[in-house]
Amino acid sequence: MSVYRIWTIMRLTFLEARRRRIVPAALACGGLFLLVYGTALYFIFANMNGGPGPVNVLQRQAQLEFLVLAGLYVVNFLAVAAAVLLPVDTLSGEIDSGVMQTLASKPIGRSDIVLGKWLTYLAMTAAYVVLMGGGIAVIAFAVTGFWQPHLERALPLMMLAAAVMLTVTTAGGVRLTTITNGIVAFGFYGLAFIGGWVEQIGTFTQNEAARYIGTAISLVNPSDALWRRAAHELLPPLLRNLPVTPFASASVPSTAMIVWAGVFVVLVLGLALRWFARRPL
Repeated sequence: MSVYRIWTIMRLTFLEARRRRIVPAALACGGLFLLVYGTALYFIFANMNGGPGPVNVLQRQAQLEFLVLAGLYVVNFLAVAAAVLLPVDTLSGEIDSGVMQTLASKPIGRSDIVLGKWLTYLAMTAAYVVLMGGGIAVIAFAVTGFWQPHLERALPLMMLAAAVMLTVTTAGGVRLTTITNGIVAFGFYGLAFIGGWVEQIGTFTQNEAARYIGTAISLVNPSDALWRRAAHELLPPLLRNLPVTPFASASVPSTAMIVWAGVFVVLVLGLALRWFARRPL
């Protein structure tokens, strides 16, 4: 394993993504989303009724928190989708087309190829989260004067959630075809989403069996649990006490879940390296 060789694969992967216009398309779609969000937020804020009383001030604050969180909720989903779509074809497609045979015949280790591609897409996904999440916060501040607190706590958790799905898709690309890999990856994320709701409903209704099942599913795929923890970090105490919503969780994932998500990424990435090293090309 060589840092120079990994850097070479990263550079080639980025150039390929630029050639296929992945980066411009992502920036254009992201900019369009921010434009639509900012326009909608402008008109919603203009129609808010708020008097000088403290109750109205608190209500307006809660409404603004909800609107910013709604935007970040969409950003989290888009980041996960990007984390799945970016590497979905990078290994399986190149193996089927014969490009990988040529690349692997060079003095570049197979682990260098996987790590180089994974690091490139991880950096691109992280930049996407920062640009989109920061864009939501800046637009909200420009339109309403409200700045979302604790954003620096939430964005790394959203990046880690995207890293989970990025790693799963990368590992799937070693063993599965492109279409199958995409279906499995999105199904795997859907499992995490349903598991999170099962855990919340079980906690809210004091159903221990449902809560344990939801927790077990979150351990299998912690991506949704990371978003719920990120939302918890962003919410003020007033909104944390609301009934179960996409933003307030009846069961807040612990720090141990965050640590497990990092371990999960390392384990699955190691599995991908092992599979690719043994796969005949």
